[in-house]
Amino acid sequence: MVDITHKEPTLRTAVAQAVLEVGRAETIAAIKEDRVPKGNVFAMSKAAGLLGVKKTPDLLPDCHPLPIEYTDVQYEISGLQIRILITVKTIYKTGVEVEAMHGASVVALNMYDMLKPIDKGIEIKNIKLLKKTGGKSDIGK
Repeated sequence: MVDITHKEPTLRTAVAQAVLEVGRAETIAAIKEDRVPKGNVFAMSKAAGLLGVKKTPDLLPDCHPLPIEYTDVQYEISGLQIRILITVKTIYKTGVEVEAMHGASVVALNMYDMLKPIDKGIEIKNIKLLKKTGGKSDIGK
């Protein structure tokens, strides 16, 4: 693990995305109409994403345990794609980019798990960092 003892705590934010693409328009309709047999896809996946953000240092050995002070999960539907956007904030000595990307990944995986009984054509795409602020480098301001 990298030594961060010399760093000063600052407000750190990160926004990450993942894109879930379904195989059929009926799948999007089932999500919107809350007809997925495993439950409400958006609510369950948000809960999974919150856990994913919090559990990042438990699964990725070089990530520092840090206080997560804010997490937001948003969804944007366009055609057969659902864009998952996660914002994470903390006041700490290191950033939350990996936590945001991990959270977006977990949301997408949970959605996949919930939807696989009704759609075999699901793909997870474009997991990436969109924005990072705080510390010595900012991306995508």
